[in-house]
Amino acid sequence: MEPGHPTVAVSAPGKVLLAGGYLVLDRKHSGLVFGLSARINVIAGEIHTGPGVQLNEIVVDSPQFLDAQWRYGYHMAPEGGGIKVTQLQVGSAIHKNPFVETTLSYALTYISRLQYQHSCRSLSSARLIILADNDYYSQSTPSSGRPGSGRFAKFTVPLSGANKTGLGSSAALVTSLTASLLSHYLPVTLFDVASPSGQRTLHNLAQAAHCAAQGKVGSGFDVAAAVFGSCLYKRFSPELLTQIPETGAPGFSERLASVVDGLQWDVQVQMEGLRVPSGLALRMCDVDCGSQTVGMVKKVLAWKSQDVDLSGKLWDELQQRNEELAAKLRDGAVNELPAAIQAVRKLVREMGRLSDVPIEPESQTKLLDAVSEVDGVYGGVVPGAGGFDALALVMRDDEDTKKRLEESIAQWSLEKDSKVRLLDVKGEMEGVRCESLDVYDGWL
Repeated sequence: MEPGHPTVAVSAPGKVLLAGGYLVLDRKHSGLVFGLSARINVIAGEIHTGPGVQLNEIVVDSPQFLDAQWRYGYHMAPEGGGIKVTQLQVGSAIHKNPFVETTLSYALTYISRLQYQHSCRSLSSARLIILADNDYYSQSTPSSGRPGSGRFAKFTVPLSGANKTGLGSSAALVTSLTASLLSHYLPVTLFDVASPSGQRTLHNLAQAAHCAAQGKVGSGFDVAAAVFGSCLYKRFSPELLTQIPETGAPGFSERLASVVDGLQWDVQVQMEGLRVPSGLALRMCDVDCGSQTVGMVKKVLAWKSQDVDLSGKLWDELQQRNEELAAKLRDGAVNELPAAIQAVRKLVREMGRLSDVPIEPESQTKLLDAVSEVDGVYGGVVPGAGGFDALALVMRDDEDTKKRLEESIAQWSLEKDSKVRLLDVKGEMEGVRCESLDVYDGWL
C-alpha cells in the first residue's frame, strides 16, 4: 500500500514592530520587527476513509472556539486556474474565513503544480487543526479553563467574539497554515521548512496569500517575522504581487509559481546582529481595545502625500532615531535605551499631531510614562501603526522587575478604571519551526 502523507505540526510567531511604524510602507525605510514567543500552531494530517471511499475535502478546525470549523471541497480549475476551493456548509450557515480560504487556494495550487512536475503522490483529503497561544486574545474573551497543557485556552465564544491583543495573528496563521500544507503534502526533498530555500519559498507564498486575503498589498513585515523571526525589514516592491490573477482564473497556477520562485523579490530581511541585550526582555502589555489600523494608515499616508517636504523630513529623522535604537539594542548599551526610546516616541507623537491620527493616544502616553518610571523598565512604545493595541516594553528580565511592573499596572487599572495587564509573551529571535506532536496532547 502506498504510504500516506505524514502528520506534521508547524508553528509561527506573532510580531511586534518596535520601530518603523508607517515608515515600513516605504522601500526607502526599514522596520525593526521582533518575533514573539506567542505562536499560531497548525497540525496537518490525513483524513482516513473506508475502502473505495474518496474524498476531495479539507477540514479546518479551530477547537479553542465555538462553531469554529470550516470545510472545503477542492478541484482543479480549467485553463491553468490551479486548485479552486469551495466552502461547504457546516450546520445551518456558512461562516467565511478569507485568510484560511485564500491560503488553501494559494498553497494547494503551488503544491499540486510541484507534485505534477515531480511525479509525487497527489493531493488527498486533510484535516488541519489551528491552535493559538493564549496571549493572542485579551482576558475579556470568556474562557472555560485550560484543558491539556496551559498554552491553549478553551473559549466560550465563536472566533468572531474574541478580543485580539494585536500580536499579528493573521500573518502567523497564514504562515503556519502554508508551512503545514507544504510540509504535509511535499517530500522533504522539495520542501524543508528548516532550510533557507524552504523558508524563502514559504515567505514568498505566504506573502502572496496574505496580501490576497486582506485585499491589498501590505508592507509584509508581519509575514517576514512569522517566517524568519526578529529582523530589520525593508519591504518588497508592491507591484510584485499585483500581477497574480484571481484564484481559479486562467493562468493563475503558472503566474503564482513564477512569482513565488522568481528572482525579482527585492525584499531585504537582515537577521544578523539583531538582538535584545542579555538580561533584558521585550514584553507586551495588553490594554484591551484594539485599533482600526487600516483607517489610521490611510489617513497618515494622505497627510504624507499632501505635505511632502515636512513629512519626508520627519520620516528621515524618525528612520535615523529608529536605527539608533536598533544599534543601542545590538551593542547592549542599556543605560542609553531610555533616551533612544524617548527620541522615537517624540517624533511618533509629532507625526500623529500633524496627520491628526492617534498613533500614540494621550491615554497611552500617560500609561507609557507611568510604567517607564518603574525601576528596571527602560521604556516602551505603542508599536506598529499605533493606537490602542498592546504596548511593547523593554525591561530587565527578572522576577523583581516583573512584580514591580505588575503592581504599577494594577494601580493604574484601578485609578483609571481600565483593563491593563502584562502578557506572558516575550520577544524571541526564532521564526517558523516544526513542532513535536506531543505538544498538542488532548487536542488532536
